Amino acid sequence: MKGIIRMVEHDFRNFFRYKWWLVGLISMNLADLFVSALVYNTILKPTVSSAIGSYFNFFAPGLAVTGLFASAFMIGREINMERRREVHHYLLSLPMTRMELAIGRVLSGGLRGMMYMSPLLLTCFIFLGFPNILQLLLILAVLFLLAIGISGLSISIAVSTSSLEKFITARGAVYYVLFFCSTVFYPLTVIQSAGAALATLAEINPLSGASDMIRSILLPKIPSSFSYLSIIYIIAFSAIFTFTAAFAYMKILERK
Repeated sequence: MKGIIRMVEHDFRNFFRYKWWLVGLISMNLADLFVSALVYNTILKPTVSSAIGSYFNFFAPGLAVTGLFASAFMIGREINMERRREVHHYLLSLPMTRMELAIGRVLSGGLRGMMYMSPLLLTCFIFLGFPNILQLLLILAVLFLLAIGISGLSISIAVSTSSLEKFITARGAVYYVLFFCSTVFYPLTVIQSAGAALATLAEINPLSGASDMIRSILLPKIPSSFSYLSIIYIIAFSAIFTFTAAFAYMKILERK
């Protein structure tokens, strides 16, 4: 555990090097909620009030999930830069195993995502109500699993792309699919009207599961597509990409 903790500490130091940039990002996310969501709430009120109530309330859980996704994904950019600059040669000289390095990178990406997401989730609680302790633990556990999976996905992409441009292109494609084919911004009924294939993708999308889980706890009167299968999808997503990232990262470290 000592090697893993050191790796996590290293990544958190890098994370805090951009503290004012992080403050700006969090401010931008909150602006999305307090400006965009309120504007859409006014525009869409006649059509959405009967289905999801206030769009502001509906979007608040989704905002916390998108913030988690974006921040946990940042670890991939750093690892892609390290690969291009061959920093892994230095990492191999550290007194820790390749497995410790790989697990430390995946874990630190997830923990950084949870830390960044905290003020967004707190804002969600302030406006929608605080859950009880068991519900809070469930929310945090599911979001942590999601953060680890996102970190693993980011690292998997980072080690399989040879340039920053390719990584950014792949990241954009992943953002587009997972963000907009999910229930982060709109309910599942809207996606179902666009086609069965998109609806199926939205149902198994881990971002949908996390967003709907928070809504089912904080907004029980609003119809939700959340089910226990959603948690299974998140666990599967986390397990697949955690092991994929660890294996791929260790392979990169073995290159001379």
